[in-house]
Order: sequence, then C-alpha cells, then structure tokens
Amino acid sequence: MYQKLILASGSPRRRALLSRLGINFQYVTSSISEDFNENNDYTEEVIRLATMKAYDVARIYDEAFIIGADTIVICENKVLGKPITYEKAFEMLKFLSGKTHEVITGVAVINKNKKFIKQFYDKTEVTFKNLSDELIKWYIENDEPYDKAGAYGIQGMGCLLVEKINGSYENVVGLPVSKLFEVFKEIGISPYRGL
Repeated sequence: MYQKLILASGSPRRRALLSRLGINFQYVTSSISEDFNENNDYTEEVIRLATMKAYDVARIYDEAFIIGADTIVICENKVLGKPITYEKAFEMLKFLSGKTHEVITGVAVINKNKKFIKQFYDKTEVTFKNLSDELIKWYIENDEPYDKAGAYGIQGMGCLLVEKINGSYENVVGLPVSKLFEVFKEIGISPYRGL
C-alpha cells in the first residue's frame, strides 16, 4: 500500500540515511526553533522537539506520514549544541577530547488524518581520541563542525576524531533508521515485498 512519507528536516545527512532504504519520500524543513530545555529529561526533550517538528510540517501535509527528528550530544551532563563560531567549536571539541559522550536522537512519526503517532529515541556512546590542538584546528578549518551538534560529523572528516562507538552509527549521523524501519512496517511502508 502506498503511503506518502515526508521527512520534516532539511538535514542532508538524514535525507541520505533515509534514501538508503530505497523508500520514496519528500522532505520539508520544519520552522520549529530547536530550543532545548536542559531542565527536562534529555530523552523526553529530544522526543518533544522531534514531535513539534513533525506536527509543524503536518499542518500543511495532514494526509502524509511525517518523520520528525532531533539529535543532541551530551558529555558530563552538559548538552552540546551546534557551534556558531570557531571559538565555540574549538571549545566543544577540546571538551570532548579523550572522553565518552552520548548521542541521543528522538524520533516522532505522525499522521494527523489517521491520528497516528509513534515516538521513540535511540542512544549511542561515542568515545573520542585524545585530540591535539593542531588536529582540532585543522578539523574546524574544513568548516564541518558548524551545523552539527557537538561540533562534529562522524560521517565526514569527523570520523578521524572517533576512537570507538557503542550503539547505532546511523543514530550518531542523525536518524536511527533500524528502529524507524520497525515503524514503517507497522504503517505498511517497505522497500521490498517480504515485509
């Protein structure tokens, strides 16, 4: 059965992950502000933001299944967002150097017409190498950190900063597609006929 699917995100990384499944989808960027409330439970907060993004897009596309997602990086109980300056990126990467941090992605799949909603999250532990100042500076000068939580992208040159991961790689990129696929099966979306 054909279902219209929309990713409520402008992230090229999330689009690439979803494209790998061989599923037809559109993407529409949500206008929701990513204001993270650090006083709330972290997993509840990423799910809240993911749900807000999905409902924002569903205001226009109420017949479609909308996927919202939000990803955060947490180290030593500190939430690391997207740096907007060289100095902030350097500070974040220096802070992450030699440590293990958590990447949490909240996901919401909704359909307003069908009154359908599924919410979940995934969590991955990422351990960084001990980073020299020279390596951090080189990485920042390649402009990769600026639109990414925690100031790095594991799918790009940021892989050079990582010693190991425990959990889903795709979750670190920004969309835990293995868990999302289980929701797709429930709503009748599949890239192949066996499901």
